[in-house]
Amino acid sequence: MLGLPKSTELSQALPKARIYAKFELSSTQKERFDEDVSRMTIVNVISERTVPALHAGEKVESIYVLEVQLKKKDYDLKKIQLLSKLIPQKLLFLLRYNDETQLAIFHTKLLMSDWGAEPEITVSGLDLDDVWDNIVKTIGTIEVEEGNTLVEQIAIDDDRAKLKRQIEQLEKKARTEKQPKKKFEIYKEIIELKEFLQNS
Repeated sequence: MLGLPKSTELSQALPKARIYAKFELSSTQKERFDEDVSRMTIVNVISERTVPALHAGEKVESIYVLEVQLKKKDYDLKKIQLLSKLIPQKLLFLLRYNDETQLAIFHTKLLMSDWGAEPEITVSGLDLDDVWDNIVKTIGTIEVEEGNTLVEQIAIDDDRAKLKRQIEQLEKKARTEKQPKKKFEIYKEIIELKEFLQNS
């Protein structure tokens, strides 16, 4: 599974009923969860025990791969966010719909890969903190710039993405604006935002 060492493999069903009971989900929450999720199975555990060359980190002692069989491809992201908050473990989600897979991981926010064939995950790092960070970077396609922590880089990338969306909206608005003065003001704002983006 995911190209991970055979020693990490497991096949432990995680019944939805157990999640519902343990976290006392309301009947509405159960129904909504059932709309998207068919079944869940823990398929890998990355830990000192399963990969002897690794050591526990300060924050991460083990990483669980939770395979989630979906009933539909356009699932509600809140279901995965809910699972990541309810289960007090470091989780890597392997989401499946028919023959396609998507990886998801929660690290200050939910990060997801594109849908496609099952990818391979590399276990790299001196300890499990490093392994976790490297998996997060891979799934979120994050390049940590010098001087930044992973958390800081995620926040910076989010801010840049918001700026890009804002510029796109203004460019669209400028194309439809009829009044020359307003059009000029919009273009001026676009230039300022682009400069800010370039220097951020």
